[in-house]
Amino acid sequence: MTDARLREKMCELGRALYDRGYAVGGGGNLSLKLAGGGFLVTPTGSCLGRLDPETLSTIDAAGTPVAGAKPSKEFVFHRAVYDARPDAGAIVHLHSTYLTALSCLETLDTANAIRPFTPYFVMRIGPLPVIPYYRPGSPKIAEALAALAPTVKTNAFLLANHGPVVLGSDIEDAVSNAEELEETAKLLFLLRGEKLRYLTDAEIQDLRS
Repeated sequence: MTDARLREKMCELGRALYDRGYAVGGGGNLSLKLAGGGFLVTPTGSCLGRLDPETLSTIDAAGTPVAGAKPSKEFVFHRAVYDARPDAGAIVHLHSTYLTALSCLETLDTANAIRPFTPYFVMRIGPLPVIPYYRPGSPKIAEALAALAPTVKTNAFLLANHGPVVLGSDIEDAVSNAEELEETAKLLFLLRGEKLRYLTDAEIQDLRS
């Protein structure tokens, strides 16, 4: 895919996330790896529903901005994940309603915030480990993700009191994973108080294999 098409695709997918209510105002950010080793990143404070292909930030392989508007300050933790997980081709960070609500709960299992009850959560995400709360923009978020990302086979992390960080092989895959994860969190809240049938260990292993 050409650089121009990647820019258009990022804007299209950002708009789709915004239209579905997964992003509001200037919250959330997207990034993807470029073939030359650099990155394409949404600008700081930008609205995912109103991205402009011409102003998307280009960052070289060394981490230096080289074109476009000033990149999101949270690209620091995107870069930490890319370094820790070379298989990641794109990252979606959202403040989506249900996952952010989940991230604010005090009783979460930090190893896996959602006990599996749907097959697509298992197949697309895996476990959902929780990163402790740090203020937005803190370098400690990047440090925590860098330490955890290589140790857990997952496509998502939940930042406490903040929202999800979702990986994918490319930007479309990352967005699809983010959509599946938000829908799983929504179902979890809709089913609160009901007796859930969770997937068994054998069923989970079958899905992973």
